[in-house]
Amino acid sequence: MEKLRPGSLSQMLGVFFGILLLMGIASCNPSPEKFVKNSNSGGALGTSYSIIYISDRELDYQTEIDSVFKVVNQSLSTYIDTSDISRINKGETNVVVDGMFREVFELSKEIYSKTDGYFDPTVGIMVNAWGFGPGEKVVMDSVRVDSLMQFVGLEKVDITPENLIVKQYPDTYLDFNAIAKGYAIDRLAKMMDQKGIEDYLLEVGGELVGKGINRIKQKPWVVGIDDPQAEMGRSLKILMQLEDKALASSGNYRKFRVDSVTGKKYVHTIDPKTGYTKNASTLGVTVLANSCAVADAYATSFMAMDLEKAKEILQDQNELEGYVIYIGEEGQTMEYMTPGFKKLVLP
Repeated sequence: MEKLRPGSLSQMLGVFFGILLLMGIASCNPSPEKFVKNSNSGGALGTSYSIIYISDRELDYQTEIDSVFKVVNQSLSTYIDTSDISRINKGETNVVVDGMFREVFELSKEIYSKTDGYFDPTVGIMVNAWGFGPGEKVVMDSVRVDSLMQFVGLEKVDITPENLIVKQYPDTYLDFNAIAKGYAIDRLAKMMDQKGIEDYLLEVGGELVGKGINRIKQKPWVVGIDDPQAEMGRSLKILMQLEDKALASSGNYRKFRVDSVTGKKYVHTIDPKTGYTKNASTLGVTVLANSCAVADAYATSFMAMDLEKAKEILQDQNELEGYVIYIGEEGQTMEYMTPGFKKLVLP
């Protein structure tokens, strides 16, 4: 998924398998006068955001929201030349990273291990080479793939107690875009918690965190998941409740590149085991977790691995619930849903 990228609002429509907030669901119950719906929306991290928070009075946290986006970008955005991660990728060895960088790095290491390397932020060099990142696209063949893959593997990168990044190979390229957007939402949620807000729904580029309920309607927050096979516009596949959970999605249906010479289609998911783009049967994945960074990372890794392995991890990791849309052996559209996810789906 493309994340942390400055861009026009038109780019937001390119995010596959996004989540459509159902803010206008009709309700017969009048809103209690003591509750006020506060909202902020706009563009950030190369996509759109929409934030709703309920309180007993009118509030406006736009300044605080902008501050969260700014510090996350400065630490983790590969699309900003002066960010900490960009300086590290350019070869600077004296960059002292902040606590956010360390937190994302250590969480990435943990998920890298739990997914057997399918979640790998060092695959960024391959993402760039295939033409899906901020770096230079190159002509890819088996020789080029093999030469670049020597720099891939998060075990080749470490962080010192002094918050310095140490790389085994200087050309190893770190890219946290598959976890940083979710992490930014977690930071927004933490800010809301510190402000004493108990009911909110935060959405950035289709990733969500919901806490409490919609006090205006006295109902749970309800969100919709896009149908990845909708040919025109956007159509909802399912509706579900989101309470005290984070949700993230990933997919290939709308995110691909066609070679202008050969006409070959390349999807944006790169298999970190092989270095090649992944043309798998999985159309899209949605993951529920306790934090959006975790949901974001696992959704990305599930797109890179085979469906059976994704199912195995979903069954083993108690924190995770998941929903997968895929193409069956006979070409039919199939679905897999964990029991915990299914409980939240509305009729």
